[in-house]
Order: sequence, then C-alpha cells, then structure tokens
Amino acid sequence: MNLVPIVLEDLGSPRARFSLWYVQPGEPVSRGDRVAEIVIPGASVDVAAPVDGTLRECLAFPGDDVESGSPLGFIELQPESQS
Repeated sequence: MNLVPIVLEDLGSPRARFSLWYVQPGEPVSRGDRVAEIVIPGASVDVAAPVDGTLRECLAFPGDDVESGSPLGFIELQPESQS
C-alpha cells in the first residue's frame, strides 16, 4: 500500500484548529479536491488532496489543534499513480 500524507502547509500561523473532513475514509479523491477544512485566526482554509487516490486514514478530527507541517491524514495512491 502506497500512502501519501495530507500535510498542513504553513499558513502563517503555527497552529490551527481542524474543522471538518469533506470526504470520509474509503472515498476517492482527485488531486486538488478539497478534502478538509482548518480554521486559523480570522479565516477558514480548505486543504486540497495532494494526489489522486482514496482517503485511507484520518489523523485529525474536529476540534483538534494541528501544527503546520503535520499530517492530517493519508491518501492511498491509485495503482496508475504509483509509477
């Protein structure tokens, strides 16, 4: 199984609050699809899927504090994306 992390990029705030998942484990996603929402002071920000695949694991849950650079979850690559 080839898993790719969904990483919280640096948004100018060292911490953020995880708000929600737009997709659930087992659902397919395409690169660029919004998969989650986080909240930083003054803004809600969508997090995009970095690759095509299937959401396999969620590491962050609503209300969790998350740090920039930390993985929020993992996407399993589609077989044709693994080359």
